[in-house]
Amino acid sequence: MKRKMWFVLGLLALTALLVVACGPTPTPAPQPTKAAPPTQAAPKATKAPAVKAVTVSVWFHSGKGEERQVLDDQVKAFNAANTDVQIKAVQLPEGSYNDQVQAAALAGDLPCLLDFDGPFLYNYAWSGYLAPIDKYVSDSLRKDFLPSIIAQGTYAGHLYSLGTFDSGLAIWGNKAYLKKAGVRIPTGIDDAWTKEEFLDALKKLQALPEVKYAIDFKMNYGQGEWYTYGFSPIVQSFGGDLINRKDYQSADGVLNSPQAVEAMTFFQSLFKDGYANAKPAGDDDFYVKKVTALSWVGHWMWGPHSKNLGDDLVLIPMPKLGDKAVTGMGSWNWGLTSSCKTPDAAWKFLDYLISPDEILHMTNANGAVPARKSAIAKSKLYAKGGPLNVFVQQLESGIAVPRPVTPAYPVITSAFAEAVQNIVSGADVKAELDKAVKTIDQDIKDNKGYPLPK
Repeated sequence: MKRKMWFVLGLLALTALLVVACGPTPTPAPQPTKAAPPTQAAPKATKAPAVKAVTVSVWFHSGKGEERQVLDDQVKAFNAANTDVQIKAVQLPEGSYNDQVQAAALAGDLPCLLDFDGPFLYNYAWSGYLAPIDKYVSDSLRKDFLPSIIAQGTYAGHLYSLGTFDSGLAIWGNKAYLKKAGVRIPTGIDDAWTKEEFLDALKKLQALPEVKYAIDFKMNYGQGEWYTYGFSPIVQSFGGDLINRKDYQSADGVLNSPQAVEAMTFFQSLFKDGYANAKPAGDDDFYVKKVTALSWVGHWMWGPHSKNLGDDLVLIPMPKLGDKAVTGMGSWNWGLTSSCKTPDAAWKFLDYLISPDEILHMTNANGAVPARKSAIAKSKLYAKGGPLNVFVQQLESGIAVPRPVTPAYPVITSAFAEAVQNIVSGADVKAELDKAVKTIDQDIKDNKGYPLPK
């Protein structure tokens, strides 16, 4: 009986198991994803998004070939060393540079960083084209620059520009001719020729059989800024000037003063007497043809002069034609435009250009006066005892006179240059200076005296 019961119970259990085995398989519930244990490989790192470089547009004038090459090299070196700022430089013809700046300003198309000739700064700043850079220039940096650079870059109490170099104006001489003619060679600015000595030197040099005319005034440069830079120091040495600097409201009684008339009559006489040539055949009468003994010109001729004259080249300080010697100063410099949307990036490039090493990079090529004292100290050309130290002496001694610090400067230089051209051609000196005064004063009147920006 018991055996039969256990058989039935076993049969029922087997049947239940078969029913469960043949039913549908249930879907397992989804399980939460577990974090990888520390011993597992770390997930791949996500790359940080690339920072887009700021592009800074830069305009510069196409001056001497050496300057263009150096600036090209500086742009390439800066771009290679910086990933956050990239420079896009555009070269423009020097002759029409100011016209293109004015046109671009009116069209609202100025670059961030602008290269321009020093005295044009005042018109650009007055017109609102430039932004002050005071906040970028520390006291220590400011003190390291030549005073002439800071003076050139300052308008209405603000610093608007800095240059990598200043300029020098003096007389280059052929030492062999000077010795042969028995002419005293000045040794420094305290030993400069007087007017009488200057005329005596011209007379003696003119008598040499090798010399066709005693002094080259670079009239081959043509009517333009050279006439103002090169010849306004003659007017100033005699006691005149281009404008009344007390208020910059008139040139009357200054540019046409008896002193200015005497100065330009003296200048005209050098051409009438044959000591100077109003129409030289080219640029190289002094340093290649050697048909002239002296050259009244700036630092930029160091390269060709030294290459061709070698040990016969000597630099003579500006003469005291009146009560004092006067020399030109100022040159191309850099400023930030008021329309620049990335001034900090633009300053980064300018800060690179004005570093002592890059200043020397430029001035070793173009022969200009290094803008910073720390660079001058390292310059073989301009340090004390160097062949061009006379230029530094002139800039530091106070005999260098800036071109007029006024927005009227473009008209002043144009009117004076026209007067110079006509005077050299034989026109009446007083009449030409009166005409220039009338043009200048009319421009100031038309612009209501050029009131300072508020």
